[in-house]
Amino acid sequence: MNNLINIIARLSDIMGRMEDRAKEQYNTTGLSLTQMHYLETIGHLNNPSLTELSAALNLSKPTVTVAIDKLIEKGCVYKVRSDNDRRSTHLHLTENGRLLNQMHDFAHQSIAELFTKNLSHKETEQLIEIIDKAIR
Repeated sequence: MNNLINIIARLSDIMGRMEDRAKEQYNTTGLSLTQMHYLETIGHLNNPSLTELSAALNLSKPTVTVAIDKLIEKGCVYKVRSDNDRRSTHLHLTENGRLLNQMHDFAHQSIAELFTKNLSHKETEQLIEIIDKAIR
């Protein structure tokens, strides 16, 4: 078990350094990892409503509203009122928000490449299966 704990600590350190490097390179030092996760989720959900985003993040609507208001202030997100239901708004990434989201995706891709660069295709598939099973 100690070996696993040591490996997890090393992975966490590597991922943290890669995220920090990416944040400096793309000048995202004003955003937290949580805020980056919001941008990522908005991008994946393709312009969700606040309710849809709250459900996807498993957070309360008031919590998400406060976070979104901060992302709007930072110029990463904007709201568009729904054509179908004027009470509902949908969240969109600004150009800056899209750029930051792409950077975040690139950081994830770099981490995946780092973890698999010395593995065969079969070993990579096994690693994916094991990690997927472990985090369920």
